[in-house]
Amino acid sequence: MFTSWLAALVVTTALVQDPVAQDTVVPDAAPETAPQLQLDAAPVEDEDIVRSSARDYAAFHHTVSDLHTAPIGSAEDLDYAMDQLSRFYGEERLVRAWIAYAAIVAARHPEYIDEVRELADYYGPQAAISGLMNDPAFATSFRSADGAQDSVVDAIEQDNSEIVQLSERYRTAAYELQSERWANRVYRDREERLARLSAIDDSPIELPDNVRMSLDTGFAEGIPASALFHQSDAAGINDAMSPDLTLNVGHAAVDADRDRVGRILSVAALQSLDGMTDTEAAIDYLLADPAVERCLAWVRLDLSQCVAAGHFKYEDSFCIAEHALLDVSRCLDTHSGSE
Repeated sequence: MFTSWLAALVVTTALVQDPVAQDTVVPDAAPETAPQLQLDAAPVEDEDIVRSSARDYAAFHHTVSDLHTAPIGSAEDLDYAMDQLSRFYGEERLVRAWIAYAAIVAARHPEYIDEVRELADYYGPQAAISGLMNDPAFATSFRSADGAQDSVVDAIEQDNSEIVQLSERYRTAAYELQSERWANRVYRDREERLARLSAIDDSPIELPDNVRMSLDTGFAEGIPASALFHQSDAAGINDAMSPDLTLNVGHAAVDADRDRVGRILSVAALQSLDGMTDTEAAIDYLLADPAVERCLAWVRLDLSQCVAAGHFKYEDSFCIAEHALLDVSRCLDTHSGSE
């Protein structure tokens, strides 16, 4: 049973004209048996918008994982690292991927999904959609939202920790490379480097077969994307290394941004209503977070300015560490003031 104030909020939001599906017919009565959340991986040919978007986030962390052991012994090595990371930073790609993957983690809490379905059964799916779209923080008001929120924050913190660790590797290299002759001579490739960064390819990123296998297992397990590759083997994910996503309230950081996490939980909630009504347009709208997009736009600008100001190749290693990695981890955060 929902509290009276929550019911009042839903009734109020139901009065707002739905921008997504005005002609959708709301069933006269809830089905006798509530639809069950399907946790199996969707077939590739029938893949939904959340899973298809989340693949880019997994591909990003696959790149981060590879760069942990990639050589840093030549100008070509630094160019490769910068190019591999930059291909994810164009337009909305990484923002949508980040939200989508985190929503899959949130959906691993069936008690939260059940409460969302219960709300949609009682007031109608359009009332639930209106509440979730008009106020992303509304998704955090459900009784069982705390567990889903904590899992999302915990997974994102683990992913960002991997990015920060890689940033430290390239920052250390920036100092160590100053003693290398090749990294200490003046390079005349600044215009070429800037042109490469400005021509970010937004075509789909193809994933190797082993990455796809790990990702499908990750979808089912609801684990951080960074764990797909650090703990993966030929059979998929090492279950013994999968983090426990049943967390106690208060375990995660207390200053998580309700709007930012709420948007992620809203995507998970909307996806669970897909069997009741068409939610794709609403999900597509929430996958675009203007605040994170602005943050990553500054990342691209700062990275370009850093490259333009440099003369030596070891400075490129610093640009990678500071802007292509550390600044990105700050954008992909769940805490207030992270942008």
